[in-house]
Amino acid sequence: MSNIIGPNSTVLFHFTIKLEDGSVADSTQVHGKPARLQMGDGSLTDNFESCLLGLEAGTKKVFELTPDDAFGQVNPDNIHYMERSRFGADLELEEGAILSFTQPNGAEIPGIIRGVAGDSVTVDFNHPLAGQNVTFEVEILSVDDENGA
Repeated sequence: MSNIIGPNSTVLFHFTIKLEDGSVADSTQVHGKPARLQMGDGSLTDNFESCLLGLEAGTKKVFELTPDDAFGQVNPDNIHYMERSRFGADLELEEGAILSFTQPNGAEIPGIIRGVAGDSVTVDFNHPLAGQNVTFEVEILSVDDENGA
């Protein structure tokens, strides 16, 4: 069994994602529950996975990532204008609120309310961290290699 992360490894690790101002956007440390990742399963982007490749159990590392390496740039095609009537009458629409929308295929997707003007609601379906530089801090707890390499 190898302690070095390869393309087929299962990794148990803690991570923290920080914004440029130092605020924490996401962290496994908050609840003390590490993340388990099967490399290549699509739960992390290729760029995040490439940060982990070659690291070994016990390693702590910090990566500075640009939007292209992290959550992508803001895509204007992911910003939609919807009629207010599509939302429940009792639903209070506040700028910055995150709502869940059901796609035609039944999958749920989060959308951020960016503005409400009269009967028009602007909803942003970009990742909340799109367009931002982030710091990706990792602590590798254990590495299991499926292939026994």
